[in-house]
Amino acid sequence: MDVRRAQEPDQSQPTVQAGTHVVIELCGTASQRERLEFDLVPDELADASKGFLGVGTPLAKAICGQPAGRTIPYRRADIVSVRILSVAPAHAAPEADAAQQQDAALRKAVEEAQRTDAIVFASSFSGKWGDYDPQGMEHWDKTDK
Repeated sequence: MDVRRAQEPDQSQPTVQAGTHVVIELCGTASQRERLEFDLVPDELADASKGFLGVGTPLAKAICGQPAGRTIPYRRADIVSVRILSVAPAHAAPEADAAQQQDAALRKAVEEAQRTDAIVFASSFSGKWGDYDPQGMEHWDKTDK
């Protein structure tokens, strides 16, 4: 029997790739296991909170091209391997504006950080050198939270 042929993936089984729904098990050093499910999508459509993992992530790169049943070495923190439990067509399509939603969330976070920095500066300035009126900060109280 040709050993190399026996180790090649079975071409009749679906393999992990963009557009597939994947169920995996993360295997840890202390025999702990964690099951994860996600649809693999292009990076610009990724949204982990909604179950969409980008193909450019280290986990996706490790399992791409592999069929169900395969265990792949994967060392991250206390994880030592990933076992692919199933591969099927994707369950749902990611929202087309996922990248726009991520940009909006990032802009909102930056604005909040800038607001906090300005408040901290104003507080420290007032305490050290006397009263300080932070002109231009009044519009920050009117933003959506």
